[in-house]
Amino acid sequence: MITRPAAVPRKAGGEDSHAEPDGAGKTATPAPDRDEATGAGADVQAGSPSDFSDFVFSQSSLDFHVEADVDPIDAQAEEAAVLFANGQDAAAQSVLESAVQSCRDVAAERLWRMLFDLYRVTGQQSTFETLGIEYARAFEKSPPGWSGNAPEKTKPREGGASTLVFKGELLGSNQTAFDAVRQSLGKNRKLRLDMSKVGELDPDGCASLLQLLVLARKSRQEIELLGREVLGALVQGCVEVGRAEGKACWLLLLELCQLQGRQEAFEEVAINYAVTFEESPPSWETTRVAAPEPEIPAEVPASGEVGDAYVLHGEVKASRFTDIASFADSRDAVQIDCSGLKRLDFISAGALLNALTSVRRSGKKIVFLHPNYLVAELLSIVGLTAVATLVFAKR
Repeated sequence: MITRPAAVPRKAGGEDSHAEPDGAGKTATPAPDRDEATGAGADVQAGSPSDFSDFVFSQSSLDFHVEADVDPIDAQAEEAAVLFANGQDAAAQSVLESAVQSCRDVAAERLWRMLFDLYRVTGQQSTFETLGIEYARAFEKSPPGWSGNAPEKTKPREGGASTLVFKGELLGSNQTAFDAVRQSLGKNRKLRLDMSKVGELDPDGCASLLQLLVLARKSRQEIELLGREVLGALVQGCVEVGRAEGKACWLLLLELCQLQGRQEAFEEVAINYAVTFEESPPSWETTRVAAPEPEIPAEVPASGEVGDAYVLHGEVKASRFTDIASFADSRDAVQIDCSGLKRLDFISAGALLNALTSVRRSGKKIVFLHPNYLVAELLSIVGLTAVATLVFAKR
């Protein structure tokens, strides 16, 4: 039997003097630099500046490990959003389909919403409807409806109506704007009151608007509120369950839910109102549901100004948004309409953050209207939700 010699440990800080190490005489190839966030290799040319373009997400591995202190739902949502932003639809779909099979609690509902939107954007209607059945079983409520990526078409309105833009903020001290509404009501049976430029409100301003709406109904007149989504997002931020303050804000929120036909949301707010103020809330009235707001034109550019909103449409790639600052200059509140936006890539999202951060510093309110859930997750990843409010479409 041959006796194997005992292993001799290497000397600290040097090579074993009795044996050459494996691969001696060969030139070692240095490991490529890797991006810490994605684990993806990135080829960096000497002297080139580092920016978003240095990241190559298509090389990212799906087989990464989530740290123990990272929420698994957040990790899956972020991974799918980045893959989708980079055009890797099949990989994003695989991540989300796997996630929804194991995640069926309320916290994971956003993963289901992301998958619904992925099926919608990629035209997979039958798969979308199958997922809807599973969603109804898991969450015991109706699933989103298949509607493409555009809002419902509106029915033609009967009769003429005057349109008035509410000037300034919805504050009790802004009597000039309220007087203008009263004067218009004195001349018109029907008035379309555009609230889309409002960026700030207080309880007194909400109370004054409610008084005008009640006055119009009693006088058999009609005030059709436009910009309900924007106004609703502002009012939502002013109410807090258990804090018995700003009752007019609560009542205006209930009124907006009523006008938009959102009965489930209305009932939830009504319960919270009763708990907070220990009194009965207004009742739901089916006959007071208003007609949908006008549809945004179907043919719009990939990005740019259309009416009172800055529109993002289709697939936005490598955009720098150099025109958004001038768009914001002439407005008290900035609306970014995403109802026709399918995809926003990572470079564009970073550029949009830079542009809108400067706008937010000037004190302007920023609202993203109707982004799909995949785009919304990307906006959150890059930090845009710190400077803007997201308002989702009701589907």
